[in-house]
Amino acid sequence: MNERKVYTREFKLHAASMVLDDNCPVPEVCASLDIGPTALRRWVDQVRKEREGQPVRGTKAITDDQRQIQELKAKIKRMEMEAEILKKATALLMSDPDRFR
Repeated sequence: MNERKVYTREFKLHAASMVLDDNCPVPEVCASLDIGPTALRRWVDQVRKEREGQPVRGTKAITDDQRQIQELKAKIKRMEMEAEILKKATALLMSDPDRFR
């Protein structure tokens, strides 16, 4: 059975940067890092889009900026949910204040 390799965000960024910034050919990067061309091309495309400020939906961000944006969006979503819960709890308490004494 062939196990799927898992690569870190840093590794993906390094590999994509070799192609985008150092102008290394994809086959050369694949050979030097022992990765497949399909994965490398996907990472290169994702890093290029993220650098342009276009998040790639359904994937974990590779670049630091996009990773931070994803984390902040998740935090905002959590805070909005918490605020909604507090609003509902407050409304419940205000509707019948004697009920909870």
